[in-house]
Amino acid sequence: MIATGLDILLDNIGQYRQRNIGMIVNQTSVTADLCYSWDVLREKGLNIRRIFSPEHGLFATEQDQIAVGCQPVPGIELASLYGSSAETLIPDGSMLEDLDLILFDIQDVGSRYYTYVNTLALFMEAAAGRDLEIMVLDRPNPLGGAIVEGPLLDQAYRSFVGIFPVPVRHGMTPGELALLYRDWKKLDVRLTVLGMRGWRRDMRFPETGLPWVPPSPNMPSVETAAVYPGMCLFEGLNVSEGRGTTTPFQLFGAPFVRPDDLMEQCKGPGFEGLRMRPTWFRPTFHKFSGSVIGGIWLHVADHDRFRPFAAAVALTAALQKLYPDDLQFLGGIYEFNDTIPAFDLLAGNSAIRTSILDGCDAASLIASWETDERTFTETKKHYHLYQ
Repeated sequence: MIATGLDILLDNIGQYRQRNIGMIVNQTSVTADLCYSWDVLREKGLNIRRIFSPEHGLFATEQDQIAVGCQPVPGIELASLYGSSAETLIPDGSMLEDLDLILFDIQDVGSRYYTYVNTLALFMEAAAGRDLEIMVLDRPNPLGGAIVEGPLLDQAYRSFVGIFPVPVRHGMTPGELALLYRDWKKLDVRLTVLGMRGWRRDMRFPETGLPWVPPSPNMPSVETAAVYPGMCLFEGLNVSEGRGTTTPFQLFGAPFVRPDDLMEQCKGPGFEGLRMRPTWFRPTFHKFSGSVIGGIWLHVADHDRFRPFAAAVALTAALQKLYPDDLQFLGGIYEFNDTIPAFDLLAGNSAIRTSILDGCDAASLIASWETDERTFTETKKHYHLYQ
């Protein structure tokens, strides 16, 4: 079993007993025997003054885009970093004045959309220029640290689902991302990364020996994380991404989808390493709640060949080709943004959506971000903490 940054901290606990500590954590901040970090650290004499909870809440009780209240933790003040407005994503300065150390310890899932590392980035900005150390207790990228996929974020599409200047699937750990962000933003922030012991870039999560704790309500398994860098795009479509089922993101569908017809379109570029089967399902909440809808279930057969973002873009193109009068790219408010379609915020540009609407084939779409992938593969090596 690998040792996480939390394990390394616990091995050197004595030097932190005089610090005034805040924590950015959720239920994934556990030891190897599944004890919550804040309990263990307090038992060992650390002064945990405040917990900052991210989207979904400390125990991942809230669905996506739902304002998080303060769930009680005996003896510790709890502050939410995900309320009802974009302003709540940044801590109030008064909450930092009595602290000199912030510990970040949350399991990420390896996708630019996932908001926990975005919370870290915004917190780093808030801490800039202060006498406040931010320490990332590093954890694995569950998809491994080698494969990069998708386009770089166009800064015109920066949002809470797109903070870092990275591709959709970045192949970095939270600690590595923090180092990159400090340099990119030229932040005057005291940043320390407690790296893992024993993790390699070619490791997927099952190889780490660590227990999987669902980091959010719709991330129940490592299998979900494997498809998420692509299937989260469907949050921007009038197509269910499987919320309201027990296997979100592993299946998708809509009332207008005829599974067998769609399966016939799902061949060629974008579908390598993936097996699919037609299915019908009834979401119990979210899109099409209570209705039986047709769709496809995704089975990853070869993780080395599978590219989730390419697969989701190819699936969107197939849906547009079959159902041009039914498929819609959603508008409205998405992660505090009401001016840019959700699909574009997630993709990091508008080019993919407009190309799909223009009938562009999947091979050309996938080729459009290959230069970004090559460029970032070289860039990120400067921040690698692991071989």
